[in-house]
Amino acid sequence: MNPVHVVGAGPGAADLLTLRAVELLRRADVVLYPGTYLDAEVLGHCRDGARLVDTAGLDLDAIVDELVAGHLRGERVVRLVSGDPSLYSALHEQSRRLDAAGVPWEVVPGVPAYAAAAARVGRELTVPLVAQSVVLTRTQARSTAMPDTERLESFAATGATLVLHLAITRVRDLMERLLPTHGPDCPVVVVHRASQPEELVLRGTVATIAAPVEQAGLRQAAVVLVGRALAGAGGSGDPVPGAGESWLYSADRPRT
Repeated sequence: MNPVHVVGAGPGAADLLTLRAVELLRRADVVLYPGTYLDAEVLGHCRDGARLVDTAGLDLDAIVDELVAGHLRGERVVRLVSGDPSLYSALHEQSRRLDAAGVPWEVVPGVPAYAAAAARVGRELTVPLVAQSVVLTRTQARSTAMPDTERLESFAATGATLVLHLAITRVRDLMERLLPTHGPDCPVVVVHRASQPEELVLRGTVATIAAPVEQAGLRQAAVVLVGRALAGAGGSGDPVPGAGESWLYSADRPRT
């Protein structure tokens, strides 16, 4: 029987899915999708007659029940998740339940939201001599507790570029926590619904970004990028202060 496919829908644009994802949607009999985060045009890849289930109002067990029932009926089942399944997709919880039900499953990667956000503002998140690491994390509000070892301040102390998911409603508090390590002038970029028609890009610093975020009334579907590598973000190509050049592409690097 066909496995259930957990498919990354990317940041939202219908043309930012992988070729494999599009083919699976074209063949699917049942597609479960996150209506809160997904641009409806993505579902345009589905064939006429496919059953489309919005998971926005379903809990985890109800979602898995749909996946299992479709599989047992012999249907081709696709579980769309926003961005990439490796980040905040509940893949672990869903796959564990599918295993318990004896249902095979496969994962298809997607374009992560943070990558779409960085592309939108024309910035590499790893710039030589400025930042060579990226920390993908979230904060805790009305959500699952963070491990004790994963405090924002600890990540901030590394100087790595920070990507904050599920954090848009707490931007003011988060910037206050980053002020000691990053300083008031550190660049910050907020991208809401990257690649979708409602896309909004806000640029500022640790000291200034909270006000425009609050004024825009953003509540979800946004990523917050923080770090010196983002200086001049906006596609201008202006150099990042203190940046070096990659040894990998240096003319002085031996080629043999």
